[in-house]
Amino acid sequence: MKAKKVPVEVFAKGSEAFTNPIEGLHMIVTAYTEYMKVAEQERTKRRAIAAWEKATIVKINSQRDVLIQYLDRSFDERAENFRALFSVVDRAIASDNNEQLALALHSITELAKSSPFKELANLASVRAALDDPNHEWQF
Repeated sequence: MKAKKVPVEVFAKGSEAFTNPIEGLHMIVTAYTEYMKVAEQERTKRRAIAAWEKATIVKINSQRDVLIQYLDRSFDERAENFRALFSVVDRAIASDNNEQLALALHSITELAKSSPFKELANLASVRAALDDPNHEWQF
């Protein structure tokens, strides 16, 4: 953190300040008062930064929790879809149904090509739209 320099002219008058002790004392009190004001302003800034930091960390943690929950559910859903499709493949092989086998294998390939992370981009755009008070929804 950079120290703030406050110009205070305690010795501006040179030796004249020492000839009048009351004026010298007044300058010291003025300099100390100015120092206390600046010190309080800097403490206030540090408290504001600390509050911002806490709020930002809470926001990041809540977004992380939502993302992890989304990914958990998304991958659970994908795993279930793969299990169901491989079950269809097994039944198609057992029944010698090549058409059903081809459709199931095509579905497995398409599901493997898709990524839950692509849907996150859509989720992010929806989130941005929800956060934007000027966004106009079109149905």
